[in-house]
Amino acid sequence: MKVFKVTGKIYKPNLTTDFVREMVADKAEHAEEKAYAEIGSRHRVKRCHMKVTKVEEISPENIKNPILKKMVTEA
Repeated sequence: MKVFKVTGKIYKPNLTTDFVREMVADKAEHAEEKAYAEIGSRHRVKRCHMKVTKVEEISPENIKNPILKKMVTEA
């Protein structure tokens, strides 16, 4: 499994906000899909109100999420 950093924007009627998520996935497409599902579920945002701008693979040294970092380095 690889670690991907997914960045994008959420567009709501009165608010625009940025998001950054670190995801474990096999491919970049899977990480993007997982980000849509997670953000939509937690924040009640429909996919048409989200825009993923960048999906990039990151090395284990650059992971900021401590739980994810421990998962990747121990495996």
